[in-house]
Amino acid sequence: MIKADFVIVGSGLTGSTIGRILADNNQDVIILDRKEHIAGNVYDYKHESGAMIHKYGPHYFRCGSDKIWNFVNRFSDFYNWSSVLMSRVNGEYLNWPVQQSYIEKIAGKEWNLFTGEPKNFEEACLAKMPRELYELFIKGYTEKQWGVKCVDLDKELATRITINKSNVTTLTPNHKWNALPRNGYTEMVRNMIGEIPVELNFDYLHNRDKIVANKLLIFTGPVDEFFGYSYGKLKYRGQNRKVEHLPDLEQHQPYIQVNYPNADEPRIRTIEWKHLMHEDDKKKVKGTLLTHETPFTPDSPHQYEYPFPDKINKALYEKYRQAAEELKDVLICGRLGEYRYYDMDQAIGRAMNFATEIMQKYNITEGIKETAA
Repeated sequence: MIKADFVIVGSGLTGSTIGRILADNNQDVIILDRKEHIAGNVYDYKHESGAMIHKYGPHYFRCGSDKIWNFVNRFSDFYNWSSVLMSRVNGEYLNWPVQQSYIEKIAGKEWNLFTGEPKNFEEACLAKMPRELYELFIKGYTEKQWGVKCVDLDKELATRITINKSNVTTLTPNHKWNALPRNGYTEMVRNMIGEIPVELNFDYLHNRDKIVANKLLIFTGPVDEFFGYSYGKLKYRGQNRKVEHLPDLEQHQPYIQVNYPNADEPRIRTIEWKHLMHEDDKKKVKGTLLTHETPFTPDSPHQYEYPFPDKINKALYEKYRQAAEELKDVLICGRLGEYRYYDMDQAIGRAMNFATEIMQKYNITEGIKETAA
């Protein structure tokens, strides 16, 4: 039997953040994870070439909250790094997000926009950008990413589509900090977990009878799997990733990420990892290392990455959400638990709020440490 006052299922950012705050306040915590490694989908490692690679796709950390920034800096030094992304369109590398000046070049300064209340992703995009831009950069990319027509996707997905000012080239220029952990995310999460006991290769859902949470079970895996798919399976998307080492080539592409929005290209993007690395480490890489990503619909929960943004799955999740709220002494949270896409800073901030609520519920005196344990 595994017993603890607080049993956390999942060692990603959500579970590790909650665990750290509870442990800081002298609580009895254990973390379980069915993966063979900690850190969930932010897991990274050194490839034999010397390049630091993110196993589950690139993670660009940005943050606007002093509270979140101070928290993560307990567990890692960070170096300033802003992501500059490109889309390969008609043989050219063009900025993504697209710059205002380029839109005016292809569509003029007076745009014919969609009017009325948008009912889907396509209409929501066309309500804020000309069709020329949408067709070149967004339609093909989005339909590859999700495997359905844009008109079948929820309009809220369009809130992630932005337009840069003409002199701005970075992905997230409005965040106070754009940075990366000096020794990677895995090391950051390892320091966050600290002395908390961790059981890897342990599938909680197949071993529920061996677990006792005296106070609270915190589950950060897929909510539909937790309930045995009693209302049906939620839909997810994932990426098939092909890693390619080019030992005799110093650089493959000019930027960290190149998107392929054209529908004829099955890949959605290629990542060149050297661009992500600290200058001191970049020089030690032999050749260059790429990851090519192609979207697919996974059957296994081990491959779930992106909750599916349509009305059908939104309604199905609502049934699971209501069932989760009725559970006593169980908290289901995180990207898979709440069936919602969160950026890293959002996931950490939300986990910090959950930790505060847990301490209030169980009358735990708050006193978060200023340095790592």
